[in-house]
Amino acid sequence: MSAPGHILYTFRRCPYAMRGRMGLSMAGLPVHVREVVLRDKPADMLAASPKGTVPVLVTTSGEVVDESLDVMRWSLAQNDPEGWLAADPETTDMLISRNDGVFKHALDRYKYPNRYSDEDLVPGAAREAGLDILRDLNSRLEAHGGQLVRPTRSLADMAIFPFVRQYAHTDMDWFRAQDLPALQVWLDGHKQSALIKSVMAKYAQWKPGSDEPLLPAAA
Repeated sequence: MSAPGHILYTFRRCPYAMRGRMGLSMAGLPVHVREVVLRDKPADMLAASPKGTVPVLVTTSGEVVDESLDVMRWSLAQNDPEGWLAADPETTDMLISRNDGVFKHALDRYKYPNRYSDEDLVPGAAREAGLDILRDLNSRLEAHGGQLVRPTRSLADMAIFPFVRQYAHTDMDWFRAQDLPALQVWLDGHKQSALIKSVMAKYAQWKPGSDEPLLPAAA
């Protein structure tokens, strides 16, 4: 039986779950981690959120928050020590909307081309579509002192980072060869940050009765 605290169903490598964990960690809330295997989703998670995607946050009051951005915003509404939510909300919303729409569409077809018949028609089109957006992000980083909307990290950076990371890791040698100097530094900096390292800790698959470790709070 876990001590009092919120419950988070998550999957370590999922970029949506990653950003949910980052928001919760930054807020420093007591959150018990339930690591799931997506092909073996626990009944408790499906009862809380029948759509079956991660993250799923069940708060101590019984509220269910099951969209990654909602998890971030809910967490930071409780405690936002770095002022992530205050950083240019209009631009932030635009960048995240593009990331979750056009960029994610291209990323899926670049990373998993055999799943999408439309990518088979024009080889490399998805990678190039993603690269166009990364070029814009690179320009924004150069213009704002190394982060997307201001000199320090904010909601835009942390909501978008997991997806850029996934794009880069699809073919790291190719990615490193691209003329994206500010983006390369930004990506590496976040990958090496204490926040990212803490929320990428490995956990065993959760089963009823298993341990439920606390998500580390951001330093």
